[in-house]
Amino acid sequence: MNVDIQSVVIGAGVVGLAVARALAMSGREVLVVDAGGGIGTGISSRNSQVIHAGIYYPGGSLKARLCVEGKQLLYAYCDERGVDCRRIGKLIVATDEPQRSALQRLLAQGRLNGVDDLQWLDGAQARALEPALSCVAALWSPSTGIVDSHALMLALQGDAERFAATLALRTPLLSARCMEQGFELRMGGIQPMTLRCRELINCAGLSAPEVARAIVGLPGHFIPRAHLCKGSYFSFSGRAPFRHLVYPAPESAGLGVHMTLDLGGQARFGPDVEWVEHVDYRVEPRRAAGFYQAIRRYWPGLPDNSLQPAYSGIRPKISGPTEPAADFLISGCAVHGVPGLVNLFGIESPGLTSCLALAEQAVKRLDDR
Repeated sequence: MNVDIQSVVIGAGVVGLAVARALAMSGREVLVVDAGGGIGTGISSRNSQVIHAGIYYPGGSLKARLCVEGKQLLYAYCDERGVDCRRIGKLIVATDEPQRSALQRLLAQGRLNGVDDLQWLDGAQARALEPALSCVAALWSPSTGIVDSHALMLALQGDAERFAATLALRTPLLSARCMEQGFELRMGGIQPMTLRCRELINCAGLSAPEVARAIVGLPGHFIPRAHLCKGSYFSFSGRAPFRHLVYPAPESAGLGVHMTLDLGGQARFGPDVEWVEHVDYRVEPRRAAGFYQAIRRYWPGLPDNSLQPAYSGIRPKISGPTEPAADFLISGCAVHGVPGLVNLFGIESPGLTSCLALAEQAVKRLDDR
């Protein structure tokens, strides 16, 4: 079967659905395809569902800019569409005196990025918010929140479909070929088909580099190498004595084992950092030992045997463990020279927070060709 359509989005996670919504609302005919059996079965369903403030990222980076912009867009969108989200706030804590300097650097970085609501707290002020904490100082981020990511994706899908976008699940991309005016795509699945489109937007998450390599006519040196970084999460049995998110001062390997809450108040701790070669979502119970040690630095009262394996997620990094963390990479015609093609690589955290801002950027890359 041959089909002609204006725009094809590969990937039905939160970013792909946000891109499809933006394209459909601009008047384009849009098809979203995904190899999975449902929306958001990859990265979008395996994260902490945190709406980030934009504190941690290098000044001037896409991550910093799109997180701050995306946070405002996302809160407004959730309010408009009735998606459950809450600005519950976050404490970033220093558990000893040497960590004060890390918090001071973080405060300066956040303000540089445009996060203008950060507050410095001494230990007593932090414990007034969370009495179970042990810390000497903290940063309070009131605009950090949590969101029902699946409800968000359903809302984005509904918006896209109201503007006549179509979703095709269990439809993997087999190959693509750049043509004079667009692309020819071979799609697999139950009903294999050949598609011809003028615009192709790769939002495939973990598979984005693999999808890009399947596009004949895209020079390979514009495709970054994929690195998989796995993080495991453990849930707390019972109800933890916290009302806000709690993060330790940043560590060299990442943000450390932090405590997040879901919309039902259930506490989860994670992630740890593990570089892997293959996608494997099993959570090994033995990893709990390291979690107890890390958590008790800021919550000494964590009971023994209270952590249970919950889930894991894998970040689609485009920098390796010994390299500086890479920024989001939104690669359009101005970069690779292929009109109508946009690849989104390395869309890890804060991708959920930034989804609407990322969608605006993807459409802009198409319009700028």
